[in-house]
Amino acid sequence: MSNKKHRMIMRSPATRWQDASATGNGSVGAMMYGQIRTDVILINHEALYYPRDHRKLLDVSDKLPELRNLIDQGKYQEAAKLMPRVHAERGGMQEGSTSDYTDPYQPFCDISLRTSTDGPFSKYCRGVDFETGRVWTEWSDNTGHLTRDLFVSRANDTIFMRIKGDKPGMVSHALRICQYDASGQHEGVFTSKGLKPAEYSTNAEDNGFLVFTGRYQDKYDFGAVGKVTIINGKMRSDRGEIVVEGADEVLMKVKLFIRENPEEAVPGLKEELETDETNFDEALAKHTALHGEIFNRMKLNLCEPSDMTNEELLLASYGEEIPTALIQNIFDYGRYLLICSSSSSGWPANLQGIWNGDYMPAWNSDFHTDENIQMNYWQALPGNMADLTLCYFDYFERYLNDYRDNARKLYGARGILVPIAQTTHGIAFPTIWTNWISAAGWLGQLFYDYFLFTGDRDFLAKRAVPWLKETALFYEDYLYEGEDGKMIFSPSLSPENVPSGQGMGLLTINATMDVAVCREVLNNLCEACELLNIEQDGVSRWRGILSKLPEYEVNEDGAIREWLYPGFKDNYHHRHQSHIYPIFPGLEVTEETNPEIYEACKIAVEKRLVIGLTSQSGWSTAHMANIYARLGDGNRALECLEILSKSSTGPNLFTYHNDWRNMGLSLYSKNPPFQIDANFGMAAAIIEMLVFSKPGIIKLLPAVPDKWNSGSIKGVACRGGVLVDMEWNFYKGFVKAGFISKRDQDILVKLPGKIKQTTVIPSETKIVKSDLGDSYIFIKINQNKKVNIDFEIE
Repeated sequence: MSNKKHRMIMRSPATRWQDASATGNGSVGAMMYGQIRTDVILINHEALYYPRDHRKLLDVSDKLPELRNLIDQGKYQEAAKLMPRVHAERGGMQEGSTSDYTDPYQPFCDISLRTSTDGPFSKYCRGVDFETGRVWTEWSDNTGHLTRDLFVSRANDTIFMRIKGDKPGMVSHALRICQYDASGQHEGVFTSKGLKPAEYSTNAEDNGFLVFTGRYQDKYDFGAVGKVTIINGKMRSDRGEIVVEGADEVLMKVKLFIRENPEEAVPGLKEELETDETNFDEALAKHTALHGEIFNRMKLNLCEPSDMTNEELLLASYGEEIPTALIQNIFDYGRYLLICSSSSSGWPANLQGIWNGDYMPAWNSDFHTDENIQMNYWQALPGNMADLTLCYFDYFERYLNDYRDNARKLYGARGILVPIAQTTHGIAFPTIWTNWISAAGWLGQLFYDYFLFTGDRDFLAKRAVPWLKETALFYEDYLYEGEDGKMIFSPSLSPENVPSGQGMGLLTINATMDVAVCREVLNNLCEACELLNIEQDGVSRWRGILSKLPEYEVNEDGAIREWLYPGFKDNYHHRHQSHIYPIFPGLEVTEETNPEIYEACKIAVEKRLVIGLTSQSGWSTAHMANIYARLGDGNRALECLEILSKSSTGPNLFTYHNDWRNMGLSLYSKNPPFQIDANFGMAAAIIEMLVFSKPGIIKLLPAVPDKWNSGSIKGVACRGGVLVDMEWNFYKGFVKAGFISKRDQDILVKLPGKIKQTTVIPSETKIVKSDLGDSYIFIKINQNKKVNIDFEIE
């Protein structure tokens, strides 16, 4: 029925949307509950956000000197309130949270099914095929065995659902497309905030068409058109439903429209559906050719394929040993979810990917730029899915004019200032979080990384450099020299920590993360411009700023300081690890390039353990796994993944902001929101544990845990344009690796142990020992010619 190696099975249906079986094509998401008598398929569209009314951002940049003066005087609380208060006094939006300024992501509609049963069910299961994107529910009763299959086509943006029995005439169902119920919350959540809900209509026609429309008053329209066809049996319309009786098979195709006139969109979609004669299997084959090609670019094998269901795997994690099969599934699932919620155009994956069944979701299911959107795409480039990052670049470039307004009206600066959270606009209305200036720089990391992984110089010149240059222009105007000649960042903020001491606040000076991000931006920009032979004057200015940036400092405990300015004492009691940026997600500090700061970062991470597990969240535990991978501690990294899998992971392997069972493994709340960043972060961590790269160096198995004594991974993309395949078996003392490069280059390779012997194909490949130690070796790789090396290690 499905590839056992790359799928997951569940033995119980979902009773709420967060536990349903997820699929999607990058722009349209679907979730099948898997209930027998009355099933629901929740539908989402990447661009459906509730359209709030927003005022313009007013200019308060004249208050920057006063703001800095308050910070210098230690009046941190007063400083935090200054900009919001002045903005409100001048007629701007009233002070509030970032969620008040962003439009919430919305459920689009649902496909509702009704049927009857004959006797008790048996042989029930539902599942997700990672290689094809197909989700299904199946069961048996006295009439026979029945299966519902569904996927969203990447080939033609159509939702396909098939209902089929193993005997003739088994299928009798009523189908409709309607407003998503969300347990009756729709009216209340809007009226409670003084907002008007959308208006909906649904209709069924005897010819098998279902039409659903929605409208946000005075804003825009959206809707869905479905076409139901049957093999044998009878079909009729009845009160908004298509009723099928005694069919061998039912096929339903659904297409969506948004921001179009229904009078034009509905007839057009009807014609498309009417003329589309593709059957379910043919459509699935076309979709699989696209979806499966992306999924299969990388293959990980940590254990033998398992027949265990999600329920069995998750329950086993409560025992002494967490099954490696669960970790394997979590990796495959994280990869699968990114494919389903991203594409080469459109919108990137938000806080919930592309799936949402709440009309007021947590944090509006927005794009948080202080960790979450970045974590969503950590796995994309090393996971050999570079094309899935293009929607990320498209999205943020779309709001450049808003970012320029932010920089000018808040700080009197050129360049761009990206808000900490956004959805349908990029305006940064004054709040405490407006003082965090590093979003543009951190987002720029993926712009430059795209070039490092792909070697695409056209992208570097036309997209990466312009973004980094806009970010650098902001730094040129924002930073100022202190008495010691070093640049000062003020206001500065280290998400989301506060220095130790009475009266301290989020607003500070010279947060280490701000300095690290600035250094990364300017270094990457200078390197890019020198490679392209452009912006000579700019490079001179930017290197001048680099020479004046504060150096990293080590505190009395040997840990890297979180603030590089007198008077701000480190506070270990927080789950955020912003000041570890130079090691991860940055590339600046490694054990080879700066061993002193590398060790200081390691100590800083250990000091943060004082907060205990009950202060961690799902995403923070995933982040910790990635940090431990960069620090070479595979056992700690795996421990984070295992803790996350039994604290903040649901029955369909969706990850949550925190534990809801109060098991002492994370923050606790009864109804934590589904938050997809940890799904993606875990997949990224597993890649980091197995392969690390930066230009000129590749580390094989840098943080492999003791439990993973053997395994293989194929298709790991590396910075520098190298693709790596690898197999290892520590019982037999070998690591086998294959390298293929987009250009001629010399690569320093590090192994997880002393290299005793190498066997190289082709044999003429140049290999040179390194003075860094017995674990390192230089190899020369020629463009597009694969080099295979068998390493014997100890």
